[in-house]
Amino acid sequence: MDIKERIRRSPPPTPQAQAEAQAEAAAPPGHPRGRKGRVAGLPLSVTALVACGFLLLLLAGGSAARRGGQFLDADPATARPSGDGRGDLHQARPRDGGHGTMESSKVQRDKLIGGLLAPGFDEQSCLSRYQSALYRKESPHLPSTYLLERLREHEVLQKKCGPHTESYNKAIEQLKSGQDIEVGDCNYLVWVSYSGLGNRILTITSAFLYAILTNRVLLVDGDKGTADLFCEPFPETSWLLPSDFPINQFENFNTGSPESYGKMLKTENIRSDGSFKGPKPAFIYLHLAHDYDDYDKLFFCEHSQQHLQRITWLILRSDNYFVPSLFLIPAYHEELMRLFPQKDAVFHHLGRYLFHPTNVVWGLITRYYDSYLARADEKLGIQIRVFDTETGPFQHVLDQVLSCTLKENLLPEVNAQLPIVPTRKVRSKVVLVTSLNSGYYERIRNMYWEHPTTNGEIISFHQPSHEEHQDSDKKMHNMKAWAEIYLLSLSDVMVTSAWSTFGYVAQALSGLKTWLMFKPENHTAPNPPCRQVMSMEPCFHAPPFYDCKARRGTDTGKLVPHVRHCEDMSWGLKLVDTDEW
Repeated sequence: MDIKERIRRSPPPTPQAQAEAQAEAAAPPGHPRGRKGRVAGLPLSVTALVACGFLLLLLAGGSAARRGGQFLDADPATARPSGDGRGDLHQARPRDGGHGTMESSKVQRDKLIGGLLAPGFDEQSCLSRYQSALYRKESPHLPSTYLLERLREHEVLQKKCGPHTESYNKAIEQLKSGQDIEVGDCNYLVWVSYSGLGNRILTITSAFLYAILTNRVLLVDGDKGTADLFCEPFPETSWLLPSDFPINQFENFNTGSPESYGKMLKTENIRSDGSFKGPKPAFIYLHLAHDYDDYDKLFFCEHSQQHLQRITWLILRSDNYFVPSLFLIPAYHEELMRLFPQKDAVFHHLGRYLFHPTNVVWGLITRYYDSYLARADEKLGIQIRVFDTETGPFQHVLDQVLSCTLKENLLPEVNAQLPIVPTRKVRSKVVLVTSLNSGYYERIRNMYWEHPTTNGEIISFHQPSHEEHQDSDKKMHNMKAWAEIYLLSLSDVMVTSAWSTFGYVAQALSGLKTWLMFKPENHTAPNPPCRQVMSMEPCFHAPPFYDCKARRGTDTGKLVPHVRHCEDMSWGLKLVDTDEW
């Protein structure tokens, strides 16, 4: 942050401070303000002795403060500089491992992430919420004032209507009755846990934005260890769906379920005017997963939103980041433009607001970061995801990783002719590799161990885990995956894999435009191997291609300039920050 920005963000002086400063300026030269004039009347020798003694005390105290506060109060902006001009964030952490009160000036300045987070949480219950500023660079993407206002309003709604409140209990009784009887002003969106961790993070974010747009309370299914991975995001309430929720057959819901909105449209149980053939249902199921049909996709039409706003309980199941299609619903367009004037920062803001690692996961993250990543001049993250039924590692994937990182100057070339390359100033780079397979990490690491780099850089490689295959039902597997996503997002530069929601989440949390490796075909490395993405937003893999007004098929990637087709999936949609074609 430059000095002008720091000055702009500095709080104005208090009236008392201004008055004191004015009094100091108005006092005659040498007038010892606040001493009632008596010091000025002392003999010069006594005055000199008092001044010298006071100066000695200041020097001693300052030295002790520097010794005692080297770790507790170190500001990363003034800590030992690293090669890229940023402070060593490792030294800014409390020496007790983060369990004491955070006194770092950086934390005090940034712990609310530009106002995204609300103050007042119990810090010990979720250390990552306010400590993340010690590890993450300050984002250049500032949230809008209107987004901050709406987040505070939504927190009030979550508290008022959350689990076990009077409003919630009344809504539960209505749900049990089987009919949607008007019982209050609280409406609900229940997110059903589904698919892998990356998909779940993306769909919770999509559901949360939809909840904001429709003034609904978001409740998340605790299946697959949601509470083991993420802290509660809303103050003084819980977002976890209570275990005694009367509907418990979530796994049986699908596109053909009679409770699904698409099925109701298909069987004409919902008329074109939004009325129902029979009694209004107590809830409606929204099937927005990859296998949804054309009737399910009508959810993204404005007339469907008018139907659904009359239903108290909506239950959502999805494995898609469907935010781009929300931007194509006319009723929400103006609100979304006010919330996100920077249109490619939706997940960046909402993800950092919602997803704070639990203390167990935060321990995995901080121990690894402090041990292997903190002291490097630059951190490069490489995420390798291979969609292949055969067992790797594959030579064409290794070739692609090396081709991308060398061509884009993310890694230096090695010199196979000389045993060592002399250099005056050694610069260090740490490479964090995440992959289900350890083979890629081992082969790249060995290449840089056996040969020096041509520019003299010292490169170290680290891979936290290699689970061999994805197992989204195991608690520790998910914890490690979440820790690695978060560690990746702390990179200065990042390379990710096509189609991977794991990579999408890391990219969007980081706020970086990463280098995306294209999906190989026929066991051949693509040419070019990678490209820098248009925006940090994730890709919506299964969007609808339907013009709701014209009632015919259309290319929804060509309707507005800020919703484009994805780099890695030609039929996918993603948000970009532009108003021009």
